[in-house]
Amino acid sequence: MKVRYDPKADILYILIREGPVADTDEVDEDVWFEYDEEGNVVGIEIWNAGENVIRKSLLEIERYTKALNRKMEA
Repeated sequence: MKVRYDPKADILYILIREGPVADTDEVDEDVWFEYDEEGNVVGIEIWNAGENVIRKSLLEIERYTKALNRKMEA
């Protein structure tokens, strides 16, 4: 598996396996799955990744860190 991020386009791409893409399907807003001829997922493309993935992940990390700090202070 390989993960690439294009900051200019703000697209996160997860390559699950090498091979040709036979079909693409939008499974959620800004989330696209790529399939091979057998219907296996070969890649995942996440558009607006800064907002959809990175920002949300950072907010979760911040929330977890605050909770952990409160627990350690108690």
